[in-house]
Amino acid sequence: MATPRQERLREHLREMAANFFNRESTSPRSLITVTDATVSPDFKRATIYITTIPTSEEERALDFAKRKRSDLRDFIAKTSKLRILPVLEIKLDLGERNRQKIDGLSLTS
Repeated sequence: MATPRQERLREHLREMAANFFNRESTSPRSLITVTDATVSPDFKRATIYITTIPTSEEERALDFAKRKRSDLRDFIAKTSKLRILPVLEIKLDLGERNRQKIDGLSLTS
């Protein structure tokens, strides 16, 4: 169970990452959406979860996001008042993709 402090940091990182990728991702081929974030109990690591539209561009978008990880960290450092920034990892949100598949299946039945 996450502590209230972890939840606040998680939400803050999610919002900051969403703002950053909205600004930096200018590719007309895909749209990067930040769906969630997690923070470790010691606040030293955080994971940002993303999805893309269309899903065929997921790998390219993930590579882009990973390349921009240090720029994202700098952006968070400059625009927030965090004393210690966690090391960021970026992953595809497979749970969101599976949810969309289930929704699609339930609509066709």
